[in-house]
Amino acid sequence: MEEEAADGAGGAPGGAQPPPPPPPHRTAACCHGGAKMAVLAYSLGKREINHHFTIRNAKLIALVVVASLLVFHTASRYHGGGDSCEWLLSRGRYLGENVWQPYGCMMHKYKSIEAKTCLAEKRVAFVGDSRIRQLFYSFIKIIDPEQREDGNKHEDISFEEKSSSLNVDFLWYPEANNSMKERLISWTHESSAKPDVVILGAATWSIKLHSGSSETLQQYKVNLTAIAVHLERLAERGEVYWVLQDPVNEEVLSENRKMITNQKLELYNEAAADVLNSSKRNGRSRVKLLAASRQAALETIAQSDDGLHLPESTRNVGAMVLMNSVCNKLLRPIDGSCCQTLPPPNLLQKMAACFFLGSALVFLVLHVLGNNRHRRPVPPDVESLEEKKPATAAVPFGPKAPFHALCRMGVIMGYFYLCDRADVFMKEQKFYTHSTFFIPLVYIFVLGVFYSENSKETKLLNREQTDEWKGWMQLVILIYHISGASAFIPVYMHVRVLVAAYLFQTGYGHFSFFWLKGDFGLYRVCQVLFRLNFLVLVLCVVMDRAYQFYYFVPLVTFWFVVIYAMLAMWPQILQKKANSSGIWHLGVLAKLLGLLMFICFFAFSQAVIHGMLFAFIYLVLQKRQVLSESKGEALFSGRISNLLLFLSIFSFIIYSIWASSCKTKTECNEMHPYISVVQILAFILIRNIPGYARSIYSSFFAWFGKISLELFICQYHIWLAADTKGILVLIPGNPSLNIMVSTFIFVCVAHEISLITNDLAQVVIPKDSVALLKRLGAVGLLSLVVLLLTRGSQSTPGD
Repeated sequence: MEEEAADGAGGAPGGAQPPPPPPPHRTAACCHGGAKMAVLAYSLGKREINHHFTIRNAKLIALVVVASLLVFHTASRYHGGGDSCEWLLSRGRYLGENVWQPYGCMMHKYKSIEAKTCLAEKRVAFVGDSRIRQLFYSFIKIIDPEQREDGNKHEDISFEEKSSSLNVDFLWYPEANNSMKERLISWTHESSAKPDVVILGAATWSIKLHSGSSETLQQYKVNLTAIAVHLERLAERGEVYWVLQDPVNEEVLSENRKMITNQKLELYNEAAADVLNSSKRNGRSRVKLLAASRQAALETIAQSDDGLHLPESTRNVGAMVLMNSVCNKLLRPIDGSCCQTLPPPNLLQKMAACFFLGSALVFLVLHVLGNNRHRRPVPPDVESLEEKKPATAAVPFGPKAPFHALCRMGVIMGYFYLCDRADVFMKEQKFYTHSTFFIPLVYIFVLGVFYSENSKETKLLNREQTDEWKGWMQLVILIYHISGASAFIPVYMHVRVLVAAYLFQTGYGHFSFFWLKGDFGLYRVCQVLFRLNFLVLVLCVVMDRAYQFYYFVPLVTFWFVVIYAMLAMWPQILQKKANSSGIWHLGVLAKLLGLLMFICFFAFSQAVIHGMLFAFIYLVLQKRQVLSESKGEALFSGRISNLLLFLSIFSFIIYSIWASSCKTKTECNEMHPYISVVQILAFILIRNIPGYARSIYSSFFAWFGKISLELFICQYHIWLAADTKGILVLIPGNPSLNIMVSTFIFVCVAHEISLITNDLAQVVIPKDSVALLKRLGAVGLLSLVVLLLTRGSQSTPGD
């Protein structure tokens, strides 16, 4: 630098000829110095930003946002916002060409067997004109998809489903007049067979027959006022729906229908709403207005053949809305949140609430008493937002720390319950488009590449690299889930490889640990099992879900136990013993062969044993110094490295072509277990053969990799909704902002749960074997008591 300063000071005097250009080596030195200054400025700027926006501050912001959203949704719900039934019947939008999304809730797509179950031994009556007849046919096609529209146009039509004793009738009453009123009066008599569900609507014939005169509109109001009294009576024992008039395509209407204009239809709809809602002065009207099909028709009426009758896809929306309104509260489909009444908390959920409240109370008492003995706080790393290990030993946990952790966990579980078990936040169904999957995918990979750092070690599949691997795979899977990308088979097949890669890592990681460390102690086993299962077990209680519902956790737990048992059983072969004699390597291979036969017999995934076998081969080669793992060196010789890289890239291309050519998931899944391992090995080789690739890693992906388990589990209830069937809506009306806010909260919660789990693991699982056995016995006894209590509460109603 001193030489550069001297050179700069020795320029030509003013007025002289311009100085000659600096030599090339000086130009390079200047550029190099400028690049170093730019990197330093970037590093200092990022450090300054991260000093203020730490993960702790992010969590505080998330807490404030959740509290604000809770107040907003509660206030809007109880001050004019309506309930999910009103949203279903009145508002919505198209997500795609034929996919209708009600406002704020999820609409279940009913199948024939479900419709028959819901409507068994019921009578349903459609009363009205030709447009109501269309709705009638769409409704019965849900019950019987083979049903044809072969009834006479201006006559009554009956449909009977004998196996479920279901009757659906269409009654031709094209005007709201005395004839319609007399029919309704006949149903109110005690001796008559009353329909359980009545769907009515009429207006176009009144406009047509009387040329749309204003007198006819006034008479319509008078007639409907007289009819409304009897509709209310029918609604006392059943369900009654008045269908608002759909728009028309005035340009296509025939000459004898030209008087039916959208302006007149709107006047008739206003009259119907005024009359039927008038009873709200003294209470809530029992007659429900069906306006959703009208809103759907506004976007599709241009496709009508005659300008009056709706396209089949649009009237199917109205029929499915009706089916959801009638059946959701009976069948309670998990992906049909509209019109569902929430069940009260069960005994276990109440006990969980009391437990967390009790923990919070104890924490407050200890805090007031001034018992502040806790683990020394660990300073955060402002670069990666991770916690550094302290230079000195941490102060042991005091009595306050575990209750503090449980208090935080209770708050988080309250948020889980509000998101997916309470009628507070909204939910919407998924809808896949290529942009909703690939655009976020590109975005996160740009961020991943941008946050690249030098790796601390350059060994194959080192800790930073495996965290990175888990991180980007988890992010891809999250985007896959929220975008509904399983509908696109090529994406589905590639994500299946990622799931297999997780299992591969399970086999690789556990085998490597036991092979190198030989730690088969109870403490290690309990630590791993607690880390894997703590969150899921709490969610099983709080969210009232079976353990196997969170399928991945039981899966990796099972494989951990299998790997542990296989390596711990006699003869216990570890690296130290194998180094003394090569014959022990054959013993390990024999064990792996036995495990493979076990897997093949029970049709389990082979990805785990592939990971174990890879770990064994790699560790043996590493011990014999066959691999070059020094910084900057290729893993193999130049020729072998180039060949393996070529084969790996070629296998990626072939797999992508094959996955794109699959026509059904079943066809692809048959081959998946046998070829997924090739893609996993290809990725490992591409990521590790070049020395420079092993020398760097993405701290962005690695950060997410450290909390990948929590991310995978938490998505079920606080990012997705209805147990992954839908999407949680915190910000209604703005899908992009909603995803940003819900994702921010979701990531903060997952990170906090990871810290809570690690804190509680140190308290719950002591290193002393005797104390650990006592606690395991206490946990078993407590589980037995809870099981007996829950069984007793379930049997009480039947006594």
